[in-house]
Amino acid sequence: MIDFELTGKLKSQQQMMRGFAEQAMRPLARKYDEEEHEKPTELLKMVQGFMKGGVGGSMGGGGEKKKKEEGGEKKRSEANLTTAIAVEETFYGDAGIALAFPGQGLGGAAVQATGTPEQKAEFLARFSEDEPVWGAMAITEPEAGSDTANIRTTAVKDGDEWVLNGEKIFVTSGKSALEDSKGFVVVWATVDPKAGRAGIKPFIVEYGTPGMQITKVEDKLGIRCSDTVSLSFMDCRIPEKNILGSAEVVDPKKASTKGFKGVMATFDATRPLVAMMAIGVGRAALDELKRIMAEEGLEIRYAISPGRMTAIERDIMDMEANLKAARLLTYRSIWMLDNGERNSLEASMAKAKAGLAVTHITQKCVELMGPLGYSREMLFEKWMRDAKINDIFEGTGQIQMLVTARNVLGFGRDKLK
Repeated sequence: MIDFELTGKLKSQQQMMRGFAEQAMRPLARKYDEEEHEKPTELLKMVQGFMKGGVGGSMGGGGEKKKKEEGGEKKRSEANLTTAIAVEETFYGDAGIALAFPGQGLGGAAVQATGTPEQKAEFLARFSEDEPVWGAMAITEPEAGSDTANIRTTAVKDGDEWVLNGEKIFVTSGKSALEDSKGFVVVWATVDPKAGRAGIKPFIVEYGTPGMQITKVEDKLGIRCSDTVSLSFMDCRIPEKNILGSAEVVDPKKASTKGFKGVMATFDATRPLVAMMAIGVGRAALDELKRIMAEEGLEIRYAISPGRMTAIERDIMDMEANLKAARLLTYRSIWMLDNGERNSLEASMAKAKAGLAVTHITQKCVELMGPLGYSREMLFEKWMRDAKINDIFEGTGQIQMLVTARNVLGFGRDKLK
């Protein structure tokens, strides 16, 4: 039975992270928004103490392997739910700072979803050490955004090495990962361009590998503390063992965690995480709006009929309902992940709903605050800027709607594009 009630332990962790977010992160939000790309060094050691492995450190583990028999009953896994709650609270503090924290990120999630047991032991162990470590993933290309099947970066076998050539853009935490002596980037490339999706494979490229370089550091609208870069690969040689999974080109319909299906398995684990990021930002804006309204004497009358409510009351209740709906959808997708169930449809639904909800909530908060909401005196305009990325990265809202429609209707790519 699905149960979204948090255990006492999870509630304690939630309160601890909320205190950290409000007292340590929120006061620095404006500073690191202004000083784009600067790492929040004063917070790194603090956050390491809270979450070994960083924000999103455990996301993507198979729930069925974590269950233990106790008194004849299966104890539910809470690994991913624990991570998701920490993510919501840190993004409640500040989205840009939270994304700049060290951790597995998409790179670690890709290793979790597609790596061999030996590769997981080697690369994921780095995130449990005392020193901060960054992981990143490079998948998007100038001509392969939402359509990842159009990837043109190539990987060619040469003796006991793979040689990568190509270009990647919009790599979150790419700069941090490449400046970290234990960091790495998971690069998705094709070993056989004629094979389409079946030829796409993930490769680990580690810090200091010749032939990989940063070509651009993006200046962004929001999440400005977090770095986003473009990478080029020119005869970039990596060891044969750094391909995640098998190099064999097989029919993607028959491969559950290889090649292109590995991309999807990665996103099934991380899209709920992005939804929780959005929920954290939306909750921050809504909580502050309600606090200010309460100071001005506005009481939200939940018990009266809709016809007697003010426009502001209706707006606030609508925002609360959307935020709660997004959280429940996300909890469901995470519950499935923790219990070893496939959650592709639910992950896309959660990500689509949360992205739309937080965009609407933060814009409405700015609107209701008027000139103060638009000014830099408060954080409302920043929350609106930070929020929009949640409707874009890890698969745009439109793509999530398309994935949802295909799953619900049972259509393939050939029938619904």
